[in-house]
Amino acid sequence: MGRRGSNIVLIGMPGVGKSTLGILLAKASQRAFVDTDVAVQTRSGRCLQDIVDQDGPEYLRRLEEQAIVALNCVNTVIATGGSTVYSEPAMHHLGADGWIVHLYLPLDLLRPRLADFQARGVVRQRDQSIDSLFAERLPLYRRFAETTVDCSFKTHEQVVVEIGDQLRRYGDLP
Repeated sequence: MGRRGSNIVLIGMPGVGKSTLGILLAKASQRAFVDTDVAVQTRSGRCLQDIVDQDGPEYLRRLEEQAIVALNCVNTVIATGGSTVYSEPAMHHLGADGWIVHLYLPLDLLRPRLADFQARGVVRQRDQSIDSLFAERLPLYRRFAETTVDCSFKTHEQVVVEIGDQLRRYGDLP
C-alpha cells in the first residue's frame, strides 16, 4: 500500500476489537468513525449472519466489497469486517487514502472472545474452525497491513495509544 492518507483502516480477525478500538481511536484522533459491517447491514437491510445463512459467505463478501468501494471517507477511522482482506478492490480502495493497521491477537487469546463464533456472521466455509480461519487469513492481514499492533494483554486505551504512536512516528498524526 505505502500511501499515507487521512483515514485509519483497522483490519484483523473477528473478536480482536476493531469496532470498539475504532470508536476509541476516532475520539482520540478527532476523526469520524465507520464500521463496514454496519454499512453492509444498512445497505442490505439484513444482519450479517442472516446473509451468510441464506445466501452464503461469497454473497456476503460481494456485499462487503460493494459497500467498501462505495465509501468516500476523509479523516475517518474505518473498522472493517474480518473478511475484507479477501477483496483486492476493497483493500486497494481503503489503502488509497488510509493507513492500514492490522490488529493482531494470537489464536489462544482470540478463541475465548469468539465463543459465539457460529452466530457472529463470520465469513467462513461451513464448519470451518477458528484455527483454520486464522491460518487462512493471517497471511492476508500481513500482506495488506502497513503496520501491526499486537493487542495481547493490553487495554483498549493502550492499543489506541500504540496506534497513535506508530502513526506519529511516520508523520501521519499530529
